[in-house]
Amino acid sequence: MSKKIVIDLRMYGPQVGGLGRYNQKLLENLIKEDNFNQYILLFKKDPQIDLPSNFKIKIFNYHWYSFPEQILLPFLLKKIKPDLVHFTNFNIPFFYGGKYIVTIHDLIMTKFPSKKTSTLNGLLFFIKRWGYNLIIKKAVKKADKIIAVSNFTAQDIKTYFKLKDSSKIKVIYEGLTKINKVTQDRELPKKFFLYIGNAYPHKNLKFLIKVFKRFLKKQPDYYLILVGKKDYFYKQLEKDINNNIILTDFVPDNLLPNYYQKAQAYIFPSLYEGFGLPPLEALAYQLPVLSSSATSLPEILGEAVLYFDPQDAEELFNKLNTIILNKELRAKLKKKGLEQIKKYSWQKMVKETIKLYNN
Repeated sequence: MSKKIVIDLRMYGPQVGGLGRYNQKLLENLIKEDNFNQYILLFKKDPQIDLPSNFKIKIFNYHWYSFPEQILLPFLLKKIKPDLVHFTNFNIPFFYGGKYIVTIHDLIMTKFPSKKTSTLNGLLFFIKRWGYNLIIKKAVKKADKIIAVSNFTAQDIKTYFKLKDSSKIKVIYEGLTKINKVTQDRELPKKFFLYIGNAYPHKNLKFLIKVFKRFLKKQPDYYLILVGKKDYFYKQLEKDINNNIILTDFVPDNLLPNYYQKAQAYIFPSLYEGFGLPPLEALAYQLPVLSSSATSLPEILGEAVLYFDPQDAEELFNKLNTIILNKELRAKLKKKGLEQIKKYSWQKMVKETIKLYNN
């Protein structure tokens, strides 16, 4: 017997970041893999995509992490009467009491509670933190199943929330996206390091910029290109950059291969990651990767990258030099990278997710 399943896809597409990518790939592969269950998809606005007959769109035009979401979404779900809801993030209405699965990508807000992570004033930030703790604790406690995107995240959830029984946590890895068609949108430097992602404080870009400036004194013909939507956090970095550091603003998917294929190396200095999708995607383009050794990254990237301590400036400086000068190492990393990415696919992720729905 088929189930009526609601999925919250209001954060959709690469412009929303890693969660938007996850939701996009979840839907794209559900369409291919499941013609049995009935799906009702919550969007903020019509995504203008073709869907099979067992998929329907419901517009819920309220922002995530908002008061209307908390109050109005339970009424909508009660009206729909689903057998199951998949919340793809922890922002579950506090008063929703139906069956649900939640995907928890990370516990960044518990690990980095600083005011620096928000544009809100002190009082509003305190209220947001209080609300976050209330919502995520309820989400973890009441969920029928929790999808964690890595073993690291699963252990983080178990430890932080003191779960005696972690059997309801299911680790399902994300996939990776490679676009083969190359479209050129700008002239790129001949020699550059690449970073793609947001500029939240835990991404550690201030540290990267500081070390790269020192590197430039030895290698003045190199550039650092930071690809990401120029929001409040990227604008905070502008005062730290020079002519050899380029902030691109948002770059759409069809233009990203141009950067991956022409860079000397990808660099990922993050202090905390629940999964770490961008360096994995870089491996798919046979781009050597310099990665932080923190949190989930060694689990996800294996032996396919050159690691550094994300708080050790001297080590990062030395590894920047190593990865451009050691041709044998670069070739070795490229080969290992192609093996590492075989472990991950969006199709595999969705097949495992469908099993959870059906059980």
